[in-house]
Amino acid sequence: MDDQELGLFQPMITRCLAQEVAPFYQQWEEAGEIPRSLWLALGAAGLLGIDLAEAYGGSEADIAIPQRVLEEMSRQGFGGLASAYNIHANIVMPYVQKLGTPEQKEKWLPRMALGECLGAIAMSEPHAGSDLAAMKTRATRVEDGWLLNGGKLFITNGQVADLVIVCAKTDPSAGAKGVSLFLVETSLPGFSRGKPIKKIGQHASDTAELAFDQLKLPADALLGNEGEGFLYLMQELPRERLGVGAQALGAIEGALALTLEYVTQREAFGQRLADFQNTRFTLAQLKAQLDMARAYFEQCMERYRQGSMSSTEAAILKLQLSELQCHAVDRCLQLFGGYGYTHEYPISRFYLDARVQTIYAGSSEIMKEVIARSLLGKAS
Repeated sequence: MDDQELGLFQPMITRCLAQEVAPFYQQWEEAGEIPRSLWLALGAAGLLGIDLAEAYGGSEADIAIPQRVLEEMSRQGFGGLASAYNIHANIVMPYVQKLGTPEQKEKWLPRMALGECLGAIAMSEPHAGSDLAAMKTRATRVEDGWLLNGGKLFITNGQVADLVIVCAKTDPSAGAKGVSLFLVETSLPGFSRGKPIKKIGQHASDTAELAFDQLKLPADALLGNEGEGFLYLMQELPRERLGVGAQALGAIEGALALTLEYVTQREAFGQRLADFQNTRFTLAQLKAQLDMARAYFEQCMERYRQGSMSSTEAAILKLQLSELQCHAVDRCLQLFGGYGYTHEYPISRFYLDARVQTIYAGSSEIMKEVIARSLLGKAS
């Protein structure tokens, strides 16, 4: 990444979060929703679609810049916002730019870059989470378009999205090769949302169940080619997992900063917590693990730029960084003692927000399967 380019964006990122997020974030956590006004503010600051084409409202910046936005949000303890941002700006918008027709891109991307239109992607179903090939949502071709039926679960931004990329079976007999992607406007008849799903963490990020009942889609709602949806999902997973990695790095740094401040001020048995060997060794170990994780993240980022980041590398990154985040935040909270278990201390939110990182975007168990298959495939 060009240091000059980062130098242009970093003050903007920091200033925007300080002015538009920090004073209000606790209110959003309690409300369970990020207001549309913030998305408009992020758009006005040029922080949505940063690496997308200028013709559609982007800045054509390096991919590291949107990852830095995610990292900074997480470092400041805005885990729910980071997840919502990751979906809208780091996943949905790139899907539309890469796969969309000129008409689709012109219709959606400028509004998404301004924060006027919010995006979500709907893959998981009640009986098909990580096993996307088992999805039951069906899109049937009709004379002048498609008929969509089914439902999706655990959809980030689902309550507020104006546009949802929906994964659906167009050929149930073809397995993974029968999956297609559709651009679904949430204002269409037949689209409905269930009650917001209450979670143990990331409360500001809304999570919804979506339903499609005889939802009529125009022919041009198909995103990319029919039957290639699963391939597109696999191609875009590295970027999604880079986003999760950026969130993990930021959260670990933020938790460490809070802990360092606490242990240098809190005393026990006549000395600072920072003077106990257990405290010093715990923090030293976490710092070493963080630096090693960042080195692999940067390596993956460079391979992504070159178009050579593999699904196995993405799985290793997602597995190691999300698991490290949970471990690191847990160890940090432990050093706060009883105070760490209270909402009064921000470390508790870092702890609650971290837990889902090992679940969404492919659970740790699925990541291990991906890695193991690459090993066994080579061995055979």
